[in-house]
Amino acid sequence: MRELSVTMNVTLDGVVQGLGRPDEDTRGGFTHGGWGGRYQDEVLGQEMSQGMGKPGDMLFGRRTWEDFIGAWAGQTDGNPFTTHMNAATKYVASTTLDDVGAWQNSVLLHGDAAKTVAELKATPGNDLSVIGSAALVRALHAAGLVDRYTLLIHPLTLGRGARLFDDAAPFTEFTLTRSVATTKGVIIAYYDRRKSS
Repeated sequence: MRELSVTMNVTLDGVVQGLGRPDEDTRGGFTHGGWGGRYQDEVLGQEMSQGMGKPGDMLFGRRTWEDFIGAWAGQTDGNPFTTHMNAATKYVASTTLDDVGAWQNSVLLHGDAAKTVAELKATPGNDLSVIGSAALVRALHAAGLVDRYTLLIHPLTLGRGARLFDDAAPFTEFTLTRSVATTKGVIIAYYDRRKSS
């Protein structure tokens, strides 16, 4: 069975919306987009590149997949992140998309995300990783499908914006397996789902 890992940038007050750019996600009148840029450093880059160096497939919700197309699809800049993103098989969980041909190696998982991802996890193949896609992560967490979280906890509060868990999440325990502090104060925490005894 494949394992499913989630990597999520989050503020101290739990906001996950609009990390990268001011215009990335302005839903709900969110005006703090681009809050993550000032916290980039070599430590964070090294930690993220270690994850990119492992074989695996990627899993996206529709919005994140469409946003990533502009940054990664068809790029040939020699950046190892670009190479990884374009080469990886990208599964896109969506109820609205009919075609995912806009980005090479993309596969549509049409229908209920929890059901289609559970079926995918049960097949032989590479482990799966999710970057962002908060709505998808909430659904997968609620269905008990997330095996591991990497949380990049940024030292700021925003007071508004979509949070990792806007509603109640089911009781689930995780074990901290490792943590790293960056020079900019970001805590990178690695959590594995605690197995039922």
